[in-house]
Amino acid sequence: MSSPPFVINQAQARELLAQVDVPQILRTLFRALAAGHAVQPAQQLVAFPHGAGDFINYLGVLAEEGVYGVKTSPYIVREQGPLVTAWTLLMSMQTGEPLLLCDAAELTTARTAATTALAVEALAPQAARRLAIIGNGKVAQAHLHYVKNLRDWQSINVFSPSLATANTDAIKRLDPRLSVADSCDAAVADADVILLCTSSAGPVIDPSRLSKPALITSISTNAPRAHEVPPQSLNAMQVFCDYRQTTPGSAGEMLIAAEQHGWDKNAIVGDLPELLSEQVQRPACDRHVFFRSIGLGLEDIALANALWRLL
Repeated sequence: MSSPPFVINQAQARELLAQVDVPQILRTLFRALAAGHAVQPAQQLVAFPHGAGDFINYLGVLAEEGVYGVKTSPYIVREQGPLVTAWTLLMSMQTGEPLLLCDAAELTTARTAATTALAVEALAPQAARRLAIIGNGKVAQAHLHYVKNLRDWQSINVFSPSLATANTDAIKRLDPRLSVADSCDAAVADADVILLCTSSAGPVIDPSRLSKPALITSISTNAPRAHEVPPQSLNAMQVFCDYRQTTPGSAGEMLIAAEQHGWDKNAIVGDLPELLSEQVQRPACDRHVFFRSIGLGLEDIALANALWRLL
């Protein structure tokens, strides 16, 4: 590790993240947004010529911490499959000098899952007992890590096509309540909370087919207009998001729903800054609740700032 500006690789970031309270850092961030002490511009998409990929840039300012930062994430099209990486640059608002350059892979995994956990904490009924997780990658497992103690889960069902041919012993060891479902439909049957943690570019579940109202959370991937639920389903759900100023302009199902299905971004009930500062009420349990996270630059910047302060 060099002298300032520090350069942190993925392994070092993982080690340092284990020493900080990720949900609490993000909780503080969203409250700062609500109070006007942070700035989150819309993410910037820079497309490569000829459909060869893109860079998505996420910027932000944490005024009380005195830092500006940018996370930049390339999506590079290759014959063997797309390559996705990300780096976060942290800069001082006092000196204008770089403080930290961090491989953002671990930051992205942690903040994505912890943001979903904040939504579950705020939106899931206290009586929620059945949890379903769709996906089995690092992000899905991080989701389990951050939500496993938020409610008194009696069952945790996980489904991923990759588990059909895999040894499931390792994932079952993550939590004694965990079961591997044979299908997506089986995983979400009677679920109170459904966490969609995939890299799918298209719908993974159809909320209209669920047997009872549930909280459904969805994350982003770099594929153009990626979405994990049918866009038209937004009209029948209570919709929340991580940040209402930026999410509707980037979330695939929101863009498509607005263009093709008459959905209006003003239908968003609330976002995390509003929820965590108690500016909006918890949703009713009479129909599905949908929480959409696209990931904010400020989330990565807040975590990078925490790592820099550790150093």
